[in-house]
Amino acid sequence: MKKTYIYKFLLASTLLSVASSCKKALEISPVDTIEQSKALLTSKDVEVALVGSYSALGSRNLYGGRPFLMADFLANTNAIEWYGTYEELTQTINKSLLKTNTFVNNVWAAGYTAINDANNVLAAIAKVDAAKKDKVEGEAKFIRGSVYFDLVRLFGKAYNDGSPTTNLGVPIVLTPTTAVNDQSYVSRATVAAVYAQAIADLTDAEAKLPATNGFFATKSAAAGMLARLYLQMGNYAAAGAAANRVITSGNYSLTSSYGAAFPTMGSSAGSNTTEDVFSIQVTTLTGFNGYNEFYGSSTYGGRGDAVISQAWIDANYVGTDDRVNAFYDDGDMYTSKFANPYGNVSIIRLAEMYLIRAECNVRLAPAAPIGGRTPLQDLAVVRTRAGLTTTSATLANILNERKLELAFEGFALHDAKRTQTNIGSIPWNANNLVFPIPQVELDANKNLTQNPGY
Repeated sequence: MKKTYIYKFLLASTLLSVASSCKKALEISPVDTIEQSKALLTSKDVEVALVGSYSALGSRNLYGGRPFLMADFLANTNAIEWYGTYEELTQTINKSLLKTNTFVNNVWAAGYTAINDANNVLAAIAKVDAAKKDKVEGEAKFIRGSVYFDLVRLFGKAYNDGSPTTNLGVPIVLTPTTAVNDQSYVSRATVAAVYAQAIADLTDAEAKLPATNGFFATKSAAAGMLARLYLQMGNYAAAGAAANRVITSGNYSLTSSYGAAFPTMGSSAGSNTTEDVFSIQVTTLTGFNGYNEFYGSSTYGGRGDAVISQAWIDANYVGTDDRVNAFYDDGDMYTSKFANPYGNVSIIRLAEMYLIRAECNVRLAPAAPIGGRTPLQDLAVVRTRAGLTTTSATLANILNERKLELAFEGFALHDAKRTQTNIGSIPWNANNLVFPIPQVELDANKNLTQNPGY
């Protein structure tokens, strides 16, 4: 892995200004990084570093949107029409990724930057004031666990594809990387081991995080990510229970209309909605909505490269389905979910939790449904908001509802893999539906091995 640092210029300049108060300017050596032992000395230092961890998490190459967009491109058959000039995304939508693809490289690098940032916070957790220690630790572990989960399902085989105990995932690094040496050359852990690490981090995060925490990670954010992870594994009892904890927390509610669940089109700002369990905050000064970059038309701040097929819209949103209004015509058809360059990027929505609980109850058919609500009741919550009636809640109904409700939010590829649904003529477990390990990382780390097919 590359050498990465958490110590941003803002933190460096703050510490430098204090140190330089009794020195002449010419006596100060240039500084662009600070050793951990000198940078994270107080609780406030660690709290500032945690904010830096969120900044890394929100990179356009991570939870800012690009990895989710790329996953949808890999899963696309007839919904997205690509007119862009970025060769990296052309490779993605054609299912012909190269190991030198810079977008793939950037996802790997951004992921490990966020992990390293979280590791720096966790390594200095003893410095945090006792009253804040659990919250800070929980937030750092939420970040690390979430990123490991998303990296392993992009760069490794699906959990249900062969044996996760032998299939290779991604390297697990739990301490800060401060120098490049033999200890930096970490091998890929198995898929099962990476999932186990993500579960451990997210479980501890849920235990330590508060129920409310502004726009930072909360107890429900950790539970929501666990619900998604367990669903990907096929552990339906755990997935349903985790989703139920989010639903019954009482902290979230579906917006009155489907469109209101997403940032206002064309606005210069965006805020969380009542159903946002966790979102990446984007402002005019910080952050980046990586979805808007390609899904947004030029009128609304994007490049207009990813057009939504009118035929696909017409075939899927039928009758009185209000979700058909989540598309707009700007010469071509686009999804209005991302027609705001400064709109927050929704990572976990309450609607997803209802659909997870419904699916798990259908699959398990327990004597008493998880949460005391039948699959039909949960499915009806989502469909009623969309202006639809609900008379049946089969597995097929629920999976189709996921496709409609969560369209273009990064779920299509991972749902295809866990349900073993082929993507057109491409088998669900084909090698070209897995990201390659970046060649630059293979060149730098002699212990890494490439994925099959590359």
